[in-house]
Amino acid sequence: MTAEPRPSKGSLEPPLHPFSYQRRVIAEALGTALLLAIVIGSGIMGERLAGGNTAIALLGNTLATGAGLVVLITLFGPLSGAHFNPAVTLAFAARREIGWMMAGGYVVAQLVGAVLGVYAAHAMFAEPIFQISTKLRDGPSQVFSEFVATFGLLATILGTLRFRPEFTPMAVGLYITAAYWFTASTSFANPAVTIARALSNTFAGIAPGSASLFIVAQLAGAVAGMLFFGWLLKERQRS
Repeated sequence: MTAEPRPSKGSLEPPLHPFSYQRRVIAEALGTALLLAIVIGSGIMGERLAGGNTAIALLGNTLATGAGLVVLITLFGPLSGAHFNPAVTLAFAARREIGWMMAGGYVVAQLVGAVLGVYAAHAMFAEPIFQISTKLRDGPSQVFSEFVATFGLLATILGTLRFRPEFTPMAVGLYITAAYWFTASTSFANPAVTIARALSNTFAGIAPGSASLFIVAQLAGAVAGMLFFGWLLKERQRS
């Protein structure tokens, strides 16, 4: 999850040539598809192997998702920034670190990729491809959890990009691993992930009626995180 490539100050090296719009959008679509294949696939596998123990199933789902994020962000970060998340993309656009036209392409790619990733997971586990989740995740605590989860995700991204950008993939993977367990909602923290998971009536699914409030909370959390940490991490100007 990185911003647009820029030449370093004082460097004699020419700035890195950015990848084309088409390649960056495809990278976002593929990365998001792989992320959803990991989330849904590990949920199905965990549930099948856990023998009815929900905690063990969730642990398997958690570890696979956190580890997968580290790899995917490391791989796709230099290509597209590895957002895989409309809330993150819109935050970067609001901070003027990515153009709005590019942001629009990213969001469409993320949504399409997320749905395809769900279908791929269903195919791998011989599940019906087209499904609608019936798993309710309702209540103020669940919605507030999504606000907190997304706020924390923006904090993780902006903080590591500010101080230790090379650690961003690991930091995001570790944060999501933790947030699976410290939030009541198991930390979706991503509108594209939420929409796609509504299309899977499996362990990681969410009913469409629950998804809408999750998305509202995620966008609110992203805005709050962007504004607060944009202020907190801003350098003090010298007089």
